[in-house]
Formats: sequence, structure tokens, C-alpha cells
Amino acid sequence: MERGGCFSGNPCETGLLEPAAQGGESGHAGETPCGCCGGQGDQDAGAMRKEALFLAICTVFFFIALALEGWLEARLGASGAAAVFMAPYALCGYAVLKETVGLWRRGDVFNEFSLMSLATIAAICLGQFGEAVGVMLFYRIGEHVQDRAAGSSRRSIEKLLATKPATARLLEGGQEQMVAVEAVPVGGHVLVRAGEKVPLDGKVVSGLSDLDQSPLTGESVPVAVQAGSEVLGGSINLNGVLTVESTRPYTDTHMARILQMIEHARQNKSQTERFITRFARYYTPAVAGAALLVALVPPLVAGGSFADWVYRALVLLIVSCPCALLISIPLGYFGGIGAASRHGILVKGGHVLDDLRHVDTVVFDKTGTLTRGRFAVSALLPAKGSDEQALLEAAVCAEFHASHPAARAVLAHARERAGIDAALSALLAGLGNAEPRVQEIPGKGIKAEYAGARYLAGTAAFLRSEGIALDGMEPTGTIIHVAQEGRFLGAILVEDELREDSAAAVAALAGAGLKTHMLTGDREEAAREVAKKTGIGGYHSGLLPEEKVQTMHALFGGRNTAFVGDGINDAPILALSGVGMAMGKIGAEAAIEAADVVILNDSPLMVARLFSISRAVRAIVWQNIVLALGIKLFVMVFGILGLSGLWEAVFADVGVALLAVLNATRLVGKRY
Repeated sequence: MERGGCFSGNPCETGLLEPAAQGGESGHAGETPCGCCGGQGDQDAGAMRKEALFLAICTVFFFIALALEGWLEARLGASGAAAVFMAPYALCGYAVLKETVGLWRRGDVFNEFSLMSLATIAAICLGQFGEAVGVMLFYRIGEHVQDRAAGSSRRSIEKLLATKPATARLLEGGQEQMVAVEAVPVGGHVLVRAGEKVPLDGKVVSGLSDLDQSPLTGESVPVAVQAGSEVLGGSINLNGVLTVESTRPYTDTHMARILQMIEHARQNKSQTERFITRFARYYTPAVAGAALLVALVPPLVAGGSFADWVYRALVLLIVSCPCALLISIPLGYFGGIGAASRHGILVKGGHVLDDLRHVDTVVFDKTGTLTRGRFAVSALLPAKGSDEQALLEAAVCAEFHASHPAARAVLAHARERAGIDAALSALLAGLGNAEPRVQEIPGKGIKAEYAGARYLAGTAAFLRSEGIALDGMEPTGTIIHVAQEGRFLGAILVEDELREDSAAAVAALAGAGLKTHMLTGDREEAAREVAKKTGIGGYHSGLLPEEKVQTMHALFGGRNTAFVGDGINDAPILALSGVGMAMGKIGAEAAIEAADVVILNDSPLMVARLFSISRAVRAIVWQNIVLALGIKLFVMVFGILGLSGLWEAVFADVGVALLAVLNATRLVGKRY
């Protein structure tokens, strides 16, 4: 697909919109504005400054000629005065005329360049030199201001794009070698000095430092890391020197996924954007046809002056440019995506912001979403005939290779006690050097065999299904029931920490008129406690992954529901909900890929903030539509009646476009 060039002659590569139809279309032809005319925008600030200086010089020439118009005609005659006006016209109109010829050669006739060229040339033929120059000059000035506004809305997203490190200090044989980040192998060691970016996801091998993860998560508080800590590529090392072992290739890193999502978001248009693009294909030629009829029919039928009616037709030609719609509307969605990214929210396209307006219910997962997913053992509850030592050792044997947060809490508790318990320390060392046979049953529990013994750990229902009698022990909370060789040894109580902003997030959603619900695989008692603390509207507990999908559709349907989750078991429901939101900091990759929205700092409060951004985008988009079409229609009618001229037409085109663009850019700096 061919993209048209900007005034500077450079290809439109940083556009807000992709061309809407196949074929040789310009980046600015009617329905396909690129948002970078007049220079390289943010990519080349120097070119933008040169364009501003150039337009300032043209403006000075124009106003001098306008002020001296009568004197020039008296001294030089009409032709001499016309020649003076043609100088600024040629300066600021050359690029537009050149672009028009290029588009015509490719078969694109109805576009804003053509309309401006035809209207100003016709005005010159009618002797309206000042108005011809004014139309072309203010059109160029309008394009320049729009470019600067578009660059402002792109800035917050490009800040994320700039987080990609180009090189890494790879350590090989004790020697330091600078290589491209893509060339660092999995397991390779890289050196990260103070002030440098961590090049890839990995684990700290040595060193102690603080990392600034704000470019990735939006969280401004530095994160302390030491040997064994997981680190994210793109984080900034604030002080110490770190040696980091790469745990995945660059293409699979957290940062690379973020950059891919940003690029994907740029290409996903909303329904409103697609409608406006289709509308412009018919709107522009229809108005151009109407202008032709205005120029020809009244003089032939009513016998009026051709010059008068051609002038009125020129007003229609200039007013018909759909710039205000085709730049400000996608800029509104792009500004919304940029505003979200400033708060650590990645939105995978403008269509997601549209889909949010249909949502009336937000459904949360519990563990890792409303809670931190950081379990800690709060009590060991041995059964009759057992003791805490036997219970903990059996639990360690069962859970050693499990990945569930509750299992990690049990192992962390065991390691803390291993320092003063030689038997437990030896057990952990033995498990680390062995390969127990393990079978994990999602949502239920785990079976393991080690040193000839069989262990079970999981829910009460799971142990009963394996023929284990619990001896009446059914404590409330998040419980791991443990058995060895068919004998019930007791239960371990673990507690999950509630996120400090979960209750505020639920309250904010309720204040916005949205219903809330929670679906979790955890026990009813744990779910009830979280629901009580957060004030959430309702909950269902003890659900397997497939039961979550069934329950949500049975209760709410799909399109009008947003689901917020983090685990790999949430991927199906994230993909099937109207809008899926994944916690990106600790969330499973499958959940992040399936979601429409990724919350980088894992804060539930960002869910409510995203709804606020979506509503602000919707309001500004419709304000721009009404503003643009309303004023254009008003000036069109007055132009046909002969009550408005080319100056009013310039305002209805360039002036309204600028107002709409400035309105759209409010999204980036607005507080939500």
C-alpha cells in the first residue's frame, strides 16, 4: 500500500491513521490524514521549527501586500499588484500544488489538496488575489498547528517506545562486550551500571540496587533488588552495579510485548473512526459536485453572474474539506490511548475505548487481582495424632514443585524455619536434588511421590475424592489440607493480602454507575471476607476455570461485561468477555495476550480510571463531530446565499479543524 508524502517530501510513517482503502492514496488525501504534514513532527523538531519560520515569513509578506494593496495598484497597476500577491502564494502554495498533481496522477481527485488548489486558482482567475493567498496560507498554518498538536498526543506513547535499550554489556569469559539486545542468549550474563537500562528480563546474579520501573508500570516508587530478584527489561538502574542473567530472549520480554501492543493499538481503529473514514469518501465528492452545480445551474437558469456564482461555489469547495473530522477524531482516540499509557494502562486500540461504553458490569478475579497474590502461612493446624513438624514436612514434599502462590507461601515458611531445624533443612536440600513425580490438578490440588511415599495437598473436596477422611477439621479461610500415605495430617492456613486500593476501585466503579462482581476458585469463606472488605456487589466462589466462563455468561452475558484477571486460568474468560483486562506486572503471558487492556502496575483503581478516560474520549469525539459538521453546514448555506465569503470558508475549514484538534488534545493533560 502506497503512502503519500508530506509537505517536506518525506513519507508519512508516523500517522494517526492508516490508509482506509487499497490503492495509491496520499497520507492526507481526503480520508487519510497522516498527522505529520509540514515536517517530521516529533521525529524531527528541527524541521518543525523551519516550517514555523517559513510560515512566519510568508505571513509577513502577505500582510505587507494586503496593507499596500491600494498603493500597489495605483503605482504598478492591477497586474503589478497581482504579481506582488503571487510571491507569498507561490511560496506557501507550491507544496500543496505539487502534492495535488502527484495525487491526480495516481487517480486520487477528491482530496483536501485538490480542493485547496482548485479553489485558490479559481479565486486568482476571479481577481481575488488577497483571498487566494489567505486561503492557502492559513491552510498551511492550520496544518502546522495540527501537526504540533498531534505530536503532543503521541508523546506519552513514544516515551514508552523510547524505553527499548539498543545494546547490552554481555559478559563472556570475564570480558565485557557490547552487543545488540537481540543477540543476548538465554542464560547469558549482562552487566548493568548505574544510570543504564536493564536490557532484558532476567534474574539478578550479583549486586544490590534500586530500579525505576515507571516507564513500564507507571509506578514511581523505586524497587529494591538484590541477588535472586526478578527484573524487567527497560527498568532504569538507579545506583549500584548489577549482573543480570537473561531468562528469555528479547522478543519474549515484558518490554517487547508492551511495544508490540502499542504498535497494535495504533492500527486498531474504533467504529467511529471507520465510520468517519467511509463518510468522507462520499461527503467530499458530493460537496464538490454540489459546488459545480452552484457554479453552473443558477446562471444558466436564472441568468445571474457567472463570476458571482463561481465565487459561491469556491466557498463550498473550501468548506467541504473534512480535515476537522479526519484528524481530530482519530486524534481523540489516540489521545485517550496516550492518556491511559501515562497511568500505566495499555489499551489495544481505539475500538476498546468504544467497547467500554457498552459495559455495565465489571467482574473481578480475586487472587492476584483484588488481592496481591502474596500468601503467607498464618497457622499450622495439625490433626489428632500428628504435629506441626510432620504436617509441614509433608506439605513441603507435596508442594515443592507447585507454582500456586499458596504453595510458594508454604515453601517460604519452611525455608524460614530451616535455619533452626536441621531435619527440615535436609529435606529441602534433598528435594532440590531430586525429581519427585508430581501431578497438579488445577483448582483442586496436587499429588506427589517422593522417597517412596505418596503426598496429597489441596482442597477438602479434593482430599475426600481421594478417600481421605478429614476427621471433622474444616477451618475457614484459604486452607491447604495435607495427607501422607492415605493419612490426614492436618491443614495449613494461608492468608492473602488485600490490595490497598481494591475497595477504592470498587467504590469508584459504583460511583460511575457500574455493577461489580467477583468470580474466584477460592473457598467461600475467603471470597466472602474479600467481598466484605471491598464492598463488591456479589461473588461466586469455588469455581474451576471453565465454570468461571459459564457463570459469567449465565449471570451477565458477554458483551456488556468487563473481566479483570491475572492468571493463566483467566485467559479463556478474558478472551470471551466484552472487554478483558489483565494485570500485566504479575499476570500470566496467556492472560496478557488474551486481554484487550493490560494494567502494568496491577492496580484495580486503574480499571475505574480507564472508564473515565473512555467517557472523556467519547464526549470529545462527539463534540468535535457536532462542532465540525454544524459550522460547516452553517457556512455552506450562507455561502450559497452569498452571505459568506472565502474568509468565512477558511475559518469553517482550518479554524474549526484547529478548534477540534485543540479540544482533542485536552485528553492527554486531563486528570482522571
